[in-house]
Amino acid sequence: MKKQILIITLSAAAVMVAAGCRNSMEIKHLPYPVAERGEVVDNYFGTLVADPYRALEDDNSPYVAEWVAAENRVTNDYLAQIPYRDDIRRRLTELWNYPKFGAPSVHGDCSYYYYNDGLQNQSVLYRTAADGGEEVFLDPNTLSDDGTVALNTADFSDDGRYCAYGVAASGSDWTTVRVKDTATGQDTGDKIEWIKFSGVAWSPDSKGFYYSAYDAPKSGIYSGQNRFQKVYYHRLGQPQSADEMIYRDDEHPLRYFSAWPSDDGRWLFVHSSEGTSGSELLCRRTDEKSFRTLFKGFDHDYEVIDCRGDRAYILTNDGAANYRLLGVDLAGGTVSDIIPESENLLSGVTSAGGHLFAFYMQDARTRVYQYTLDGQAVREVALPSPGTASGFTGRDEQTELYYALTDYTSPATIYKYSVATGQSELYKAPQVNFDPDMFTTEQVFYTSRDGTRVPMFVSYRKDLKRNGKNPCYLYAYGGFQISLTPSFSPAAVMFMEQGGVYCVANLRGGLEYGEQWHRGGMLENKQNVFDDFIAAAEYLIDNKYTSSDKLAIAGGSNGGLLVGACEVQRPDLYAVCLPAVGVMDMLRFHKFTVGWGWVVEYGSSDDEHMFPYIYAYSPLHNIREGVKYPATLITTADHDDRVVPAHSFKFAAQMQHAQAGDKPILIRIESEAGHGAGKPTSKRIDEAADIYAFLFWNTKTKYRPAK
Repeated sequence: MKKQILIITLSAAAVMVAAGCRNSMEIKHLPYPVAERGEVVDNYFGTLVADPYRALEDDNSPYVAEWVAAENRVTNDYLAQIPYRDDIRRRLTELWNYPKFGAPSVHGDCSYYYYNDGLQNQSVLYRTAADGGEEVFLDPNTLSDDGTVALNTADFSDDGRYCAYGVAASGSDWTTVRVKDTATGQDTGDKIEWIKFSGVAWSPDSKGFYYSAYDAPKSGIYSGQNRFQKVYYHRLGQPQSADEMIYRDDEHPLRYFSAWPSDDGRWLFVHSSEGTSGSELLCRRTDEKSFRTLFKGFDHDYEVIDCRGDRAYILTNDGAANYRLLGVDLAGGTVSDIIPESENLLSGVTSAGGHLFAFYMQDARTRVYQYTLDGQAVREVALPSPGTASGFTGRDEQTELYYALTDYTSPATIYKYSVATGQSELYKAPQVNFDPDMFTTEQVFYTSRDGTRVPMFVSYRKDLKRNGKNPCYLYAYGGFQISLTPSFSPAAVMFMEQGGVYCVANLRGGLEYGEQWHRGGMLENKQNVFDDFIAAAEYLIDNKYTSSDKLAIAGGSNGGLLVGACEVQRPDLYAVCLPAVGVMDMLRFHKFTVGWGWVVEYGSSDDEHMFPYIYAYSPLHNIREGVKYPATLITTADHDDRVVPAHSFKFAAQMQHAQAGDKPILIRIESEAGHGAGKPTSKRIDEAADIYAFLFWNTKTKYRPAK
């Protein structure tokens, strides 16, 4: 059947009714494009479910392209009428414009680090030679005119002679890997394509590397289901067609596989998973032909941290909800605790400087401990301030390591750490365009619907008055073992400068308190996540940080699902909803790209047991006609091949159809962008300016340009 869109064409000029001054103007959006409602109905175990906007799933359709263009015209026209939108963009540009350093890592005779001078679209990989000379090693900004080609991996061979670097275009997860000779600075000519969700693991002899890839897709590059990932070994100088297949599993097309060789070349491990949690670990000696199962999947998680001789170090939650580090004798089969489980989450372990560094999480803040390789405690690392720490990586012979430390009001500061003394020395401190002393962050704890105690970080100006009149931005994620620890955002600083309250809630589904916290927000328990978020909003209102007519909720990806579900469950509670790249159609998510990998977290509509749970909260399917929904700005991108934009398209069309109130339901569809990774600075600033302009306008908050 031929699909058509009825578009009422109006002048592109602003439709604005003045009422005395610019702060009392009324902005009217153009009429929404009318997407044709089809007659598709699916039968789920006797429950008939209509899917009127199924046609919006076809990202190659001229019909969809026309609808996207029409929706963007409506959104752009609305945003252009907000009188201080340009002021917000200017301030965001100022706040973004500070030098950003990454923690250095040593490869061969050189130290490598990422650096962005402030507004570069992509950070540049630099290196410092033994004589102290610095130079650009790899600048992804030269790979495209608009900064939409990003560097997403750079893996060095053990001898430092080669760097395998992966680039992705327009935000796609598809990656192409090339190899650079570090001595000459020239590419070797090696090129590997159709890599997705895989890094590069060099063989110890530096003659080649392992990687995971899919067959070249015949159609649906950005939306088709990805199946049969395989592990290959690439020998330098050979074409990809000659690469050796190391591992494949023809009986399980919907699994991820990745390889990791021990530093001495004696052992090769293959990590297998059916989704975002739960794994299986295989291994073999490199002189053997077949793999054996070291840890059978998929009830627990297993990660190889290091391997020395026949002893492997495995981080796992098997028998330890807060994780522990095991020592596994690969020859004899014995297993022992190197770092046993504790009351706090063991979120990660690195091996560097001849020691182990254990990252613990205590109430969503990092604590780091140094251990010997046998698990004897050396010391707790005295971090200069509370926050989120990362780094402590390097080779055994390194006596100094580097780490980064950040929080909600300070960008990443780089420190140098002495392995022998435990002393930290400031290495690089960012120079920012605001006064961090203006702001403070407190951690509060509130009670969710079922009595669970949930933490939340609340940041604001020190002169804030808790009178219920402050605009508030409440952000969360709540899933996939993702922990939200303190991080810096220039946009959050701009918001707080204007008197805003910036909040991050640590909902169940994450890993802040171990695997039990995760399982409390997955599968049949997913509603707990939404209850946690709704309770956070109620806490902020009850404690006079904000009010319902000043509160905005935000989240991306699984967090976009969170916002969508909470919007349709409690539309009375918020003034603004900002779902980004969200999973909105919970009945069909597993049919696109790698959505099948989320079934372990959500369940599937193909499962008769899980269907009623999913259907009960699926944002798309719980929109009700005749309801007054909050002002909503949905954001997505045309090259998002993780959460395909059809989720946001269908949600927007249904919300526009059902909206009974006068608040706008808009969708902003970015071009030449994806799920978020690799998005150039210019696009990040533009998107943030639009989001916060929308937020300010629809919470009736006066924006005061900085003088």
